[in-house]
Amino acid sequence: MEPVERTPEELSERHSKIEGTYHRLLDWMPYATLALSAALSALISPDPWESQLATYGLAAAVALWVYLAFTRIPSKTEASELRIAVYLFVMLAFGAALMLRDMLFFIFVITGFFHAGYLKSMGMLVAGIGASSIVVNSSIVNHTDPDPEGVVVFIVVVAVQTLAISSGFLLNEKLVQLRTQREEALLAREAALQENAGLHMQLLTQAREAGILDERQRMARDIHDTVAQGLAGIIAQLHAADGTDDATQRRRHLDSAADLARESLAEARRTVQAIGPPTLDTAQLPEALAEVSAKWSEANAVPVELTTTGDAKPMHPEIEVTLLRVTQEALTNVAKHSGAGRVGITLSYMDDQLALDVRDDGTGFDPGKTKAAKGNGYGLAAMRQRVDRLAGSFSIESEPGSGTVVSAIVPAVQAVADAA
Repeated sequence: MEPVERTPEELSERHSKIEGTYHRLLDWMPYATLALSAALSALISPDPWESQLATYGLAAAVALWVYLAFTRIPSKTEASELRIAVYLFVMLAFGAALMLRDMLFFIFVITGFFHAGYLKSMGMLVAGIGASSIVVNSSIVNHTDPDPEGVVVFIVVVAVQTLAISSGFLLNEKLVQLRTQREEALLAREAALQENAGLHMQLLTQAREAGILDERQRMARDIHDTVAQGLAGIIAQLHAADGTDDATQRRRHLDSAADLARESLAEARRTVQAIGPPTLDTAQLPEALAEVSAKWSEANAVPVELTTTGDAKPMHPEIEVTLLRVTQEALTNVAKHSGAGRVGITLSYMDDQLALDVRDDGTGFDPGKTKAAKGNGYGLAAMRQRVDRLAGSFSIESEPGSGTVVSAIVPAVQAVADAA
């Protein structure tokens, strides 16, 4: 059976309830032990009940003292040590008087061990426990004719009992301190995690805004470099066809214009499709990567092996879009430059990070001599910019003849469920 995980607030509330129950038991303990002692005394004592009236009157006086000096204290843990000490030692004096009448009242005096725990200083704690032990074990010594052996036994019992109970209180105090420190550390950690999550969300918002601007700039470049130039070429070919009387030349210009029109149409479609990753609308990142890699593999006749490790969870859209774009750009670069025979993609889900590796066995290159790797071109530089905006890390490992590994690591910010 797996242990139930509790938040720091739940643990603190649970401990507060336990402490409250414990203090309520201590409030009622003197009355319960006093009533038990009196009841046993009435049942066991051979004396007639008339002779026991003084004992019961003294027990009633003790109960009144406990009520006035202890029960009426609003908060025992915050009460002054002097007030608790006066109550305790007077109660023990009453208890000693009752034990002189009937030893069964030692049951009531045992309460002193527990109430001594309200004494704050070490010296007073030991004194309270020692006084309680002296009264409880007073029956060991014959008061009318004490013998040395009985006195020695009495002293040893009181010393051992005082030491053991005092050590128990000290150990419990240390455990309480450790528990409090642990709860404070958990609360601080939770606050730090919440603050970190807030910073991540702010970072993702900024990244989204920067990404929109980058996408606009990229689309403007793509349209200028492809569609606009294609249309200009078409116009030029049509003007050339209109300016010649040679049927062969006119056909050649018209065919060139048609080819440019088809290429421009293809580029326009590619630009529109690149606006957003439709594969993420209906699938998580691993499924989207599988679809993208499968289409790329079919188009380029290069096998792609996709591996996912860890527990796959829905991530923030900006996280998934970034890794999908990095994968698409990396595959595009493989098709254009590497001449690879195989490609491997690994997506790793970790506790606080998400890692992507795209490997190929192509010709490789020297990253230090590549403009794109230094941020002066679009391909690799665009990937690096995307990852950097998410406070992630981006790296390229390659050398001529040894293939290339493109790696991206981003924070694992999970998706926020929509409110019902």
